[in-house]
Amino acid sequence: MISRFAPLPGTQGTLTESPVWDARRQALLWCDIPEGLIHELTLGSGARRVWQLPGPVGSFGLAQGEALVVACRHDIILLERDSGAQSVLARLPPDPRTRANDGKIGPDGAFWVGTMDDTPAKEPIGALYRVTPEGRVECRVEGLVTSNGLAWSADGRVLFHSDSRARKLDVYDFDPADGALRNGVRLREFEDETGRPDGAAMDVQGHYWSAGVSAGRLNVLTREGGLVQSLAAPVPAPTMPCFGGPDMKTLFLTSLRHGLSEAQLAAAPGAGGLFQAQAEVAGVPVGRFGG
Repeated sequence: MISRFAPLPGTQGTLTESPVWDARRQALLWCDIPEGLIHELTLGSGARRVWQLPGPVGSFGLAQGEALVVACRHDIILLERDSGAQSVLARLPPDPRTRANDGKIGPDGAFWVGTMDDTPAKEPIGALYRVTPEGRVECRVEGLVTSNGLAWSADGRVLFHSDSRARKLDVYDFDPADGALRNGVRLREFEDETGRPDGAAMDVQGHYWSAGVSAGRLNVLTREGGLVQSLAAPVPAPTMPCFGGPDMKTLFLTSLRHGLSEAQLAAAPGAGGLFQAQAEVAGVPVGRFGG
């Protein structure tokens, strides 16, 4: 289903996440959550840029022009890539126990971003929010430990959404016109041994690619929750896949090194870096904030 993963040199971080493909620039972007950094790599030229944010970056997405919309702890920030200027568009509820986690631009043009319990307690105090280009914040799902795994079907009418710490994956009917969620169904529950569901991506055939962060796996699921394939990741803790490249068949994968044992790091010295492979199927493009 995919070729062998190869490392992308010079991409290693503490906890790399939220890979985003910019087709206009043929560039890959990603964040290092605890370091508060967003990186950009233009694949053709090898040109790199990096931006420092004022706190941990949970996720981000492309916005209009050269801007990014960024979830930085509780703030939703607009970052102008060319100038580096930053402005706060909106704020999530400022619970000191939580921070923003996985987020993605939906087919409705809104930034969907979840929160997580950032304390050792890992209680269900997180939520999933819809942030509009006007800065309106709408809570859509509550009672989450670690909101994660956002991905939409190619027609924009199905939303997959996981809770990593609760080890569950839900699916909703989605209205691209207004972002309404309906008919939520528990699609699958996971075990640590098979891969707790972290970040995810969709392919054009309707398969959901989930990073099994606890098991070093990349799990490919059907719309009904069936396991199509469980692929070995090149590192112990993959965090999120992303499709990109000119034909959307390059599969990128982020990973973490924070918290790994000495034995794990010795066996996988590239942990915390990015990897790429070629897939047989194209991924679903992710839109821009504001449509």
